[in-house]
Amino acid sequence: MTTQSSTKQSAANLSAHHSSTPQTIAIAGAGLLGRLLAWQLNKAGLDVTLFEAGSFTPGEPQSKRAAAFTAAGMVAPLSEAVVSDEGVYRMGQFALTHWPRWTNQLNTDRNTTDPLFFSNGSLVVAHPQDASELEQFTRELHFVIPECSRYETVNQLQIQTLEPDLSPNFQQGLFLQEEGHLHNREFLRLLGDDIINSAIKVREHTAVDVAAGKVIANGTAEEFDLVIDCRGLGAKTQMRQLRGVRGETLHVETSEIHLQRPVRLMHPRYQLYVVPKPGNRFIIGATQIESEDRSPVTLQSSLELSSALYTLSPAFAEARIIEMDTNLRPAFMDNLPKVNIQDGLISANGLFRHGYLLAPAVVENVLAHIFKKPEPIFSALLNHH
Repeated sequence: MTTQSSTKQSAANLSAHHSSTPQTIAIAGAGLLGRLLAWQLNKAGLDVTLFEAGSFTPGEPQSKRAAAFTAAGMVAPLSEAVVSDEGVYRMGQFALTHWPRWTNQLNTDRNTTDPLFFSNGSLVVAHPQDASELEQFTRELHFVIPECSRYETVNQLQIQTLEPDLSPNFQQGLFLQEEGHLHNREFLRLLGDDIINSAIKVREHTAVDVAAGKVIANGTAEEFDLVIDCRGLGAKTQMRQLRGVRGETLHVETSEIHLQRPVRLMHPRYQLYVVPKPGNRFIIGATQIESEDRSPVTLQSSLELSSALYTLSPAFAEARIIEMDTNLRPAFMDNLPKVNIQDGLISANGLFRHGYLLAPAVVENVLAHIFKKPEPIFSALLNHH
């Protein structure tokens, strides 16, 4: 095992204090939630089996990868509150404090020091002709979170100070201090390595159905003390209220421009985001399409993403397109996650486009139920009785 014995012992002590804590746990789905829960439950000394319908490794074809591999890895409670509600903001605040702990823990487990989480805030800008979009964004942000003071209006000089490589044409913007971003694919790779080298039993290429205390694989039922369903859209056959929301991303590489933080471009038709990644790479996205089509990126989307990126900085003109990706985010009708608790079965689903933003709240809520904590965190937001 590569986990620290002191961490595992303290978690095991927590488990031992609850005689009713399940000892054998099956997790269906090895996306972001499934991996995080398997990792934490293994540290608590529990017997964990992780089922994945596809390949466990991130080299899986794009059409079959978990949405976590397609996501840009932003943790943006302020930006997402504008299109959701104050509850998402509060869970996002929790994520900003939780991700550094998890990434530091993983680096310790794997004996690495490369930073995985960055708390540099984010920058929202608009071209002069789209200034009204930025003003509307600011008004909506103040309406949803009137007490928040963790953002400020910035002028042309301040924008250039924050991000010198952006086009000098941006005259105003909004600096959102209370935001961050992850190098999410590297995190998932390291987490996958940690899981493979642990006592967790990984059953890849094994699609399952779930029931209380049972996983049905290849027509055969296997019994466990507890089953946790984290299959995302894979659970739709048993959760009819789920839907898939298509997202498209463009990955480019260039050494001509450097960004310290995610940048959002306000536009009447879309909100483009650019997130810096290691190796002079950037992920660009904007699309949110009510469709369960997993086919490749459309020409229209590619043109819109590319042209908007060029207006952020002409230095992107020589960037090399290294990947185009599409995926489906699992969502309920209200676009909010749900954790349903039954005897022998917990389902956690519906992260929508908020995967890395809301995963810490969802994971800790599930763990609190497993270990019988008296007041599971965010229960009023996540647990629908």
